[in-house]
Amino acid sequence: MTLYALKPRFQNLLRPIAARLAAAGITANQVTLAAAILSIVVGLVLCLPEVPRALFLLLPLWLFLRMALNAIDGMLAREFGQKSRLGGYLNELCDVVSDAALLLPFAFVAPFAAWAVFLVIFLAALSEYAGVMGPLVGASRRYDGPLGKSDRALVVGALGTWIGCGLGLPSWVSWLMPALAILLIATSVNRVRRGLAEP
Repeated sequence: MTLYALKPRFQNLLRPIAARLAAAGITANQVTLAAAILSIVVGLVLCLPEVPRALFLLLPLWLFLRMALNAIDGMLAREFGQKSRLGGYLNELCDVVSDAALLLPFAFVAPFAAWAVFLVIFLAALSEYAGVMGPLVGASRRYDGPLGKSDRALVVGALGTWIGCGLGLPSWVSWLMPALAILLIATSVNRVRRGLAEP
């Protein structure tokens, strides 16, 4: 079970917004690129030396908006005739770049070890690649968990909220990044295994 299963309900709430954007001439690719650029900006701001901890509250706010934009760009592509080959590339590549940008600030937050954060960034990208590989072997694009994109957003948003509220992180929280790495390995394995199991 993953938060991705809740996506259809979320899309239903956003469909009127997507319709208005389409009517205004906004394209799916523009929404995809805007979400990636803003993710990079948020990530870089939070990587600045001596950044105020309160700014980490940007993470839960932006992650929610990013999820909405990701849902909207998909609806614009599928439901408003904007699906394109370029959009397929942008959708996958921008998600990986955005994930990396929003995870990067934790490499500078104690007690997290920088190597563990970079490992999570790498494994998150690998898990998405494992999902994208599905169509190459005749299966569907795989979104299996236990740590899909929406689940990672929940974790990152919760951490951002905790830090932004000025609450300290005890030393034992350092295990969190290695635990996420293990879950991401399981995610990649599940996506490959279930992709191969598709008829």
